[in-house]
Amino acid sequence: MAIGTLTKLALVSTTALSGIGSTALLAADKDTTTKLDEIVVTATRRSERIEDIPYNISAVSGTRIDDFKMLDSAELLRSVSGVAVVDRGPRNAGTVNSIHIRGLNVDSNTLGDYATSSAPTVSTYINDTPIFANLMIKDLERVEVLRGPQGTLYGSGALGGTVRYITRKPDFDGFSGQVSGSLSSVKGSGSIGWSSDIVLNVPFSDTLAFRFAGTRQDYPGLTDYVNVYNLDANGIPIAPKGILDPTASYRSVKDADYYKAWFGRASLRWRPSDTFEVTATYTRQSDKSGGRRAQTVGKDGYGNPYGKYENGSVQLEPANSDTELGALEATLDLGFATLTSSSSLYNTHGSSISENTGYYAQNGWLGYYYNYPRPMASADRAYKDKAFVEEVRLVSSGDGPVSYVFGLYYQDQDRQATQHSYLRGAKDYIDALFGSDVPWVSGDQDFHYVLDENFKQKAAYGELTYKLSDKIDVTVGARYFKNESSSTTFMALPFYTDLFPELNSTFSNSESKILFKGNLTYHLSDDSLAYATWSQGYRRGGQNGVPTTGYFAESPAWLVYKSDRVDNYEIGFKGSAHDIRYNVSLFYVDWSDPQLNTATPVWGFFAVQNGSSAATKGIEVEIEGNLTPSIHYSMGYAYADAKLTSDFTSPVGSLIASDGAVLPGAPKHMFNVALDHTYAISDKAQLVSRIDGYFQSSARNAIGTSVRYDATLPAYSLWNGSVALVFDKFDVSLWVKNIFNAEGVSAIFKEELMGTAPDQGYYGNGSKQQIALPRTFGLSATYRF
Repeated sequence: MAIGTLTKLALVSTTALSGIGSTALLAADKDTTTKLDEIVVTATRRSERIEDIPYNISAVSGTRIDDFKMLDSAELLRSVSGVAVVDRGPRNAGTVNSIHIRGLNVDSNTLGDYATSSAPTVSTYINDTPIFANLMIKDLERVEVLRGPQGTLYGSGALGGTVRYITRKPDFDGFSGQVSGSLSSVKGSGSIGWSSDIVLNVPFSDTLAFRFAGTRQDYPGLTDYVNVYNLDANGIPIAPKGILDPTASYRSVKDADYYKAWFGRASLRWRPSDTFEVTATYTRQSDKSGGRRAQTVGKDGYGNPYGKYENGSVQLEPANSDTELGALEATLDLGFATLTSSSSLYNTHGSSISENTGYYAQNGWLGYYYNYPRPMASADRAYKDKAFVEEVRLVSSGDGPVSYVFGLYYQDQDRQATQHSYLRGAKDYIDALFGSDVPWVSGDQDFHYVLDENFKQKAAYGELTYKLSDKIDVTVGARYFKNESSSTTFMALPFYTDLFPELNSTFSNSESKILFKGNLTYHLSDDSLAYATWSQGYRRGGQNGVPTTGYFAESPAWLVYKSDRVDNYEIGFKGSAHDIRYNVSLFYVDWSDPQLNTATPVWGFFAVQNGSSAATKGIEVEIEGNLTPSIHYSMGYAYADAKLTSDFTSPVGSLIASDGAVLPGAPKHMFNVALDHTYAISDKAQLVSRIDGYFQSSARNAIGTSVRYDATLPAYSLWNGSVALVFDKFDVSLWVKNIFNAEGVSAIFKEELMGTAPDQGYYGNGSKQQIALPRTFGLSATYRF
């Protein structure tokens, strides 16, 4: 199971633009107007109505998130037009950022078991800290989704867009809080999941306030690992008829992919005057998962087919992660402008055990271990990501003809990725096979890999807007950045004693560039505008640190990967009328030197390489409104045609994908719709019913035509519904997720990559499909005070 089980818990709202809060619902029927609520965002670093922002932005209100208990970012982002997400469930949700906007992606959907070196194409922020982690979306003011490059407004660079999770600040006005709880039952699971939440706001004075949000989640799994080896006290497969006999002992583990997590955020806000304010925030989250939300489609080595929600791995695949984030934000009103300093320090790390036996078998490697009859190849992987970030911004005030944003950005980031691989029990088997303690085999570990990286980013960025008239605004922006990076790679193959030398390789690199932006905005009215934008985006480069001499030598062409860049061209129309809000944009993105996370061809070092070029073009449409004072709707549609525009070759010249190949994980069509209805039972109670849906067309699993990765991910749709009884201080909701129990496959590990191989002693099957959360019923309640 996964964060899904009830993480999808009470996402009774999937609309992308605005929400009806529980307290607002009580007044809805008393209002005879259908006028939409105003949405204010800070995407341009100042507070503005969303229809006044001259580019494509969506916002999900914090009120809706709170009232309907959205807990899962994947489901939240699927409600936003044009945003695609590879939904791996909670086990790998924080390892690799797989948010795709405007089809900008060349990585395989199967990534997720190890941390990749390249930065994501979409940046994510918690307030002003650029961080990607599996943090719960709790006690948020709103979530803003900005499409297109944002390097002239934000410190961290991005190609496809930026997602901002903006937390609620402590409030000086009075003591308040809420407690909530949920129960759920997911199809395929034999147990009930639960979650509990608390929010407290404590004002100590008119100038000092404290806020705390905490969550505990405990969800049972739904995936059964049906042919797991029975292990002895040392974690080695049991040999019931002796170590040299091929017989093995198996067991079935039901609901193996459980998920347990706790989350806490504490904030202290001090405002000694009307012009100065400081907020300190500390966030901590710990996660533990028992396995993958993935099913094997095929047969085991004995010819038995796997059933629904059954996984063919011969070992369990647990994972855990931990994230800490401390931030200090200070603002000073200078009159003519506001000066803001954002300082943050974060540390996120995690580890997992992955079934790798099928990979060994499909590569024909098991013969190197004297055909050990009970092969269990374990990949013990870990990652660390910690950084210090400082960002200073000056944002102009007032309504004059000139406005500006200027910022300085610094980030010092340390990353580490490790892998320890073992063929559990191979040493004992070989010793028994040869009748002694074989000196040429050192133990069960056959691979040891450590990659340490450091990235230092410095940037100056800004935008200047000039009002040519009451109708026309012109904006120009620029960003200068300098990046320095270094890496150290350690690699060893310790299985055969002294046969392979250990490797230590160090390399460093630097780069600097200038990016630009131009925007022309025409105000059609006070509530509508048209705009045209050209903006450049980038993603930092780096080095792979592979050896170029000695036993593990790779081609020097693998040493460095360049930053990749986009030129984003966009025209749009947006605005609002009395009872409708709309947003339409057409875009074309030219992508140069796209980065692909892969492995070197000789020794399999984790590496990043550049392709030549790709492009994506399409349209994004959002509309929402109130049909009546009690009926609210929202709809979104996106079309993205994302393809290579030249052959994609490896650094040594081998063809990976041909010109015209469709980019992976980029469905051409995405559609989302939501409908809310509020019925007044009395002056003190409301009944709110809702249905929402998401559809995406088929997508590619990976770039190129490799038989091991090439596959089509089928189209799917996910539908949710709920009924909520809402009072002034209390509400209770009955809901169902994935009403039609769609599989929602987001990645395929093929038989050719990890399938069964009984001729090599592997009777399990490591191939699998990553699926969406199955049909889930739930009950949620919230009390506010």
